[in-house]
Amino acid sequence: MTRYTARAKGANAMKIIRAGTLIDGTGAPPVRDAVVHIDVGRIEAVTTAGPSGSWPAGAEVIDASGLTVLPGLIDCHDHLAFHGYELAKRWGLDEPQSTRHLRTAGVARQILESGYTAIRDAGGLDAGFRLAIQDGLIVGPRLVVSLAIISPTGGLGDRVSPSGHTAPTGSNPSLPPSVADGVEAVRTTVRTMVRAGADVIKCATTGGASSRAGHGPKDSAFTLEEMKALVDEAHSLGRRVMCHALGGPGLRVAVDARVDSIEHGCYLDEDRELIPMMAEHGIFFVPTLTVYEYHRESPAPYVRERAHALRAHHVESVERALAAGVKVVAGTDAGGHGHPNNALELALLVAAGMTPMQALQAATSRAAECLGLEQEIGTIEKGKWADLILVEGDPLRDVTVLQDKRRIKRVIKGGVTVTTRG
Repeated sequence: MTRYTARAKGANAMKIIRAGTLIDGTGAPPVRDAVVHIDVGRIEAVTTAGPSGSWPAGAEVIDASGLTVLPGLIDCHDHLAFHGYELAKRWGLDEPQSTRHLRTAGVARQILESGYTAIRDAGGLDAGFRLAIQDGLIVGPRLVVSLAIISPTGGLGDRVSPSGHTAPTGSNPSLPPSVADGVEAVRTTVRTMVRAGADVIKCATTGGASSRAGHGPKDSAFTLEEMKALVDEAHSLGRRVMCHALGGPGLRVAVDARVDSIEHGCYLDEDRELIPMMAEHGIFFVPTLTVYEYHRESPAPYVRERAHALRAHHVESVERALAAGVKVVAGTDAGGHGHPNNALELALLVAAGMTPMQALQAATSRAAECLGLEQEIGTIEKGKWADLILVEGDPLRDVTVLQDKRRIKRVIKGGVTVTTRG
C-alpha cells in the first residue's frame, strides 16, 4: 500500500488554525475554540485556544473562529476517469487519450476543491495519476488505485458491446486486461495488476444495475475457489480486496472468500447470515447509495428497473449492517454520471439510518481504516497528515452543507492550502 511521504511546496511552514468548532473524525463530541498546530505538513498538536501571542514566531495563523474544522473527506469508491456511460466514452473512443487524461485531471482538482482529500478509485484510473499528484504535476486528492475490475469471461470486467464486439485491449499497459478464468489465471491477473501499480485489487462476483442486459445484480461471476485464490494472492502481496457484489450466490461467495470490503451489497438483507459474517470478520460495507440515484433515471429501461427494484433492499441492508456493527463507509461510484458532489453520499447515509456524526465518520476515520490508511489520515490527531476542511455551518445539524462548495471555505492537504473561498 502506498504511503504518502511527498511534501507539497509550502508544507514546511508552521501553521496554527484557530477553530470555532472542531469535529475530529473520531466520533468524539465537537470541541469549541480548539487550536490545530501543523508542522511539516502533519498535525503537531490539538489544544484549546490560548493567547494569540503564544504562537511560535513566524507561524501562519489561520482564523477559522467562525467555522467548523473537520478532517478532509474520503470517498472509498469513485471512478475519476469515467466520463459517461455511452459506449464511446466507456471505451475511450470519443476523444484523444491526451484530452481524456486532462479531463480526468480536471476532475481530480474539482474533487479536491470540494473537500475530498482522498479517493479510492475503483477502476479506470492508472497509477500515473497517483504519481502525478504526489510529484505536484497536477492537483488532486490522495489516491488509492485499483486500475481495473477483475472478473471472469462474461463478468463485469469483460467489456463487450451489445453487438458482441469487444473493447480495444493492449493499447495501455498501465491498465492491464482484467478478465481471468480459473484459479491460476486469477492469481496471474492479480500479480499483473500489482506490477502495474495497483494499491488495491478490485473484483466482481455479480453483475450490477448498469451491467449488460442478462447480467444483473444477482447473476454470479467467479467460483468460491477462484475468489479464495484471488483474495489469497492479493493479501500475500499486501493488497486489500474490494469486491463489487450486489446479491444472490455471488454475494455469498465474496463474503465466504473474506474480501476486505463489499461494494454495493444491495441485497445483503436477503441472506441473513452474511451481515453477521461481515461483522465477525471485519469486512467493510461500501453501499454507494449515490450511484443508484442516477441509475434510477437512466435512459436504459433495464437499468432503471434494476435500480428501482433494489432500493428498499439496499436501505434495509444498510440499516441491518449498522445494527450488527458492520463498518459502513462512504463511497459514491457515480463518476460516470458527471462526477456529482461526493458529499451527496453522506446525506443518503443519514436518510438510510446513520446519525450525522456516523456519516462523518463514514467519510473520515472509518473510510481511512477501510483504505488501510488509518495511521496517516482520517482524523485530526497528532502525527496524522494535516488534511483538513474549514466549513461554514454545522454538518452535525445539516450534513448537506458539505455539498455546497461555497461553504467549504478552505481545503488543506498535507498542511498546504489548496483552495480558499471568501
